[in-house]
Amino acid sequence: MKRLTVVIVALFALSATQAQILDPVKWTFAAKKTGKDEAVLFLKATIDNGWNIYSQHIGEGGPVPTSFNFTPSSDYQFIGEVLEPTPNKKFEKTFNMQVLYFNKEVVFQQKIKLKKGQTVVKGAVEFMVCNDQQCLPPDEKVFAISIK
Repeated sequence: MKRLTVVIVALFALSATQAQILDPVKWTFAAKKTGKDEAVLFLKATIDNGWNIYSQHIGEGGPVPTSFNFTPSSDYQFIGEVLEPTPNKKFEKTFNMQVLYFNKEVVFQQKIKLKKGQTVVKGAVEFMVCNDQQCLPPDEKVFAISIK
């Protein structure tokens, strides 16, 4: 009976390690005031080795592009669009197209004009992550960035 219990426990332990949830992208969010009534939001993705996330500028039929959805507020207004650094580019057979992607780390930036000295910018980022063997379903991370 002890042997059967040990085997069952071992099988549960093995299945638990097999069912680990992959989370290859870690997001951090910050802001820096650049003037009395202006600030820049920094939306940083740190990406595990071998994985990629995609640019905001992906054509039809490709992977889900990274996108930012900000909660409207009368405390601030956006200046321009969310900026991204120059992405890498490669042909991906899975999508049968050239894709623009980032690996290791990417920092997106959004300038805002403040109508109030202190505020919190809330929103969410949606992104898709792939490696050379698989793509994970699109994910969304909610954020709240304090500006003081």
